[in-house]
Amino acid sequence: MNNLIRQGKKIFFSEQTTVLSAAGVIMLMTFGSQILGFVRARVVLHFFTTSDSSLFFAALRLPELVFEILMYGMFSSAFIPVFSKAIKKGEDAWDIAGRVVNLGLLIFGVFAIIMGIWADKIYAVIAPGYTPDQIIQIANLARVLFIAQGIFIVSYVLTGVLESLKRFLIPALAPIFYNLGLILGTILLSNRFGLMAPAIGVVVGAFVHFLIQLPLAFKLGFRFSLRLKPNSGVKSIIKLATPRLADLSFQQIVSVVELYFSSLISTASYTYLTVANSLQSAPVRLFGISLAKAALPTLTHQDENPEEFKRTLLSTIYQMFFLVMPVVTFFIVLRIPTTRLFFGTANFDWNATVQTGMVLSAYALGIPFQAAVAILARAFYAFHDTKTPVLISIVGDGAIIIADFVLIKGFGLPLWALSFSFSLGAFIETLVLIFLINKKLKNMPFLSVMPTILKSVFAATVSGTTMYILMKALDKSVWEKRGLNPSLLIPFDKLVLDTRYTVNLIILTAVVGAIGLAAYVVTSYLLKSGELTSLIRVIRRNHILRFRQKLEPVTEKPSADIP
Repeated sequence: MNNLIRQGKKIFFSEQTTVLSAAGVIMLMTFGSQILGFVRARVVLHFFTTSDSSLFFAALRLPELVFEILMYGMFSSAFIPVFSKAIKKGEDAWDIAGRVVNLGLLIFGVFAIIMGIWADKIYAVIAPGYTPDQIIQIANLARVLFIAQGIFIVSYVLTGVLESLKRFLIPALAPIFYNLGLILGTILLSNRFGLMAPAIGVVVGAFVHFLIQLPLAFKLGFRFSLRLKPNSGVKSIIKLATPRLADLSFQQIVSVVELYFSSLISTASYTYLTVANSLQSAPVRLFGISLAKAALPTLTHQDENPEEFKRTLLSTIYQMFFLVMPVVTFFIVLRIPTTRLFFGTANFDWNATVQTGMVLSAYALGIPFQAAVAILARAFYAFHDTKTPVLISIVGDGAIIIADFVLIKGFGLPLWALSFSFSLGAFIETLVLIFLINKKLKNMPFLSVMPTILKSVFAATVSGTTMYILMKALDKSVWEKRGLNPSLLIPFDKLVLDTRYTVNLIILTAVVGAIGLAAYVVTSYLLKSGELTSLIRVIRRNHILRFRQKLEPVTEKPSADIP
C-alpha cells in the first residue's frame, strides 16, 4: 500500500523532464478534456434547442473577451518565461506570482463590473440578429459568467506556476474538472433554472479548476499575498505581455465579427459555428498547443544554444504535422457522420448537422496552420520576443476580418465562409512566421522541412481517398440515391449499412476511420517517415519500462545479522 501511495505521488507530483514526456502528459489529459468538452456541448444541445443554445454560447463571448484580452496574454506568453528565469536565478518568484494574482483580480474586477452593467447594450451592437428579449437573456447569463472568469485568473496563475516547474499533469487535469462542473450543472439544474443552469455549471467548474491545482502549487511554494505594487518581475511580465494583449484584442474582434455575421444569418448559426469550432480546436490543442507548451520551457533554456534550439523546434514541428494530418483528413471526409455522432440529438436536426459539417470541413483546412502558429510563436517567446508573433497575428486577424466581409457581404456565401476565412488567416500567419524565424536563427533549414511535411501530407491524401471510397461503398443511402442494389454488382449487400440508425453510423465511422488511419501509418512507413519511427520508439520504450517494473521483485534491505 505504501509503495502504491509513493507511486501515486510520483505520478502526480514529479516533473516531466523532456519535451516528449511533457507533451505526452499534456496530450493525454487534453484528450480527456476535449472528450468531456464534446459531452458538455452535447448535453447543452440535448436540453436546449440550437437557437436557445446560441444564447448561452453568445453570453460567453463578452466574459471571455475581457478575460483573454486582459489576462490570458500574460499567461500564454509572459508569465512562464519570467517566472522560470526568476527560479533559475534564485529570485523570489513566488512573490511575483502573488502580486500577479492581486493585480489581475483588481483589473479584471473593474472591467467586469463595467461590462456587466452595460452588457445588454453591448450585445445589442455586436449581435444585432437577436431579438430584444434574447439580448436581455444573453446579458443576464453573461453577468453570471463573469464570476467564473474571475476565478480563472487565480487558477491560471497556478497553471503557469506548475508548468514553469515542469509539473504538467495537474494543470492538464484541471480542464477535465471544469467540464465536469458544466456538465453536471446542466444536467442537475436545467429543469429548475433553464438556460441559467449551464452558466452556474461554468462557475462551479471554474472553482474546481482552481481547487485541483492549489495543493501542489502550495506544496511547491506558492502563497497568496496582500502585495499589490508591481515589482521588477511583474513589470517584466507586463512589458512582455503588452504586445500579446494587442494581438488578443484583434483576435477578439475576429470573434465578435463572427458573432455579428452569424447572428444575421440565423439565430442558430452561432451554435453551428461554436460546436464546429470545438471539434476543430481539439487537434489544435491536443497536438499543436500541447507540443508548444511542452517545448516552451526547453526552448527558453536553449535560447543561448542555437543548434539545440533549432533541433527542438524542427522536431516539434515535424511531430505536430505527422500527428495532425490524419485528423484533418478525417474531419474533411467524415464531417457529416462525425458531427452527427458528437452532437446529434432531437434538438440538433439534419439541417444543423449538414450546416455544422460544412463549417467543420472549412475549419479543418486551417488546423495544421493553427498548430504551427502555436509552436512558432513560442519559439519567439523563448527569446522574450512577443512583438513579432503579435504583429504577424494582427496581420492574420486583419485578413480574417476582410475575408469575412468579402465572402459574407460581398459574395453572400453561407456560414462556412466564416470558418474558411479563419483557416486562410492561419495559413498567412504561418508563412510569415516561418520566414521571420528563419531570418532570426540564420541558416534555419526550413527548406529541408518541406520533404518531411510533404510525406505527412501525401500519407494523409492516401488515407483520405481510402476513407472516401469506403464511406461511399458501405453507406446504403449512397446506393439508394443512385437507384442501385449493391447485391446486383458485388455480393456484399450485407456489409452495406443503413446509416439512419446510430449504431450503424458508429460502426461505419469507426471502420472507415480505422482503415484510414491504417492507410496513413502504412503509407508513412513506406515513405520511411522519421516521425513514425520516433513515435514507435517512444511507445516501445514506455511499454518495456512498464513491463520491467512489473517484473522487478520488491526487495528489502538485508538484515545485518544475515551472513
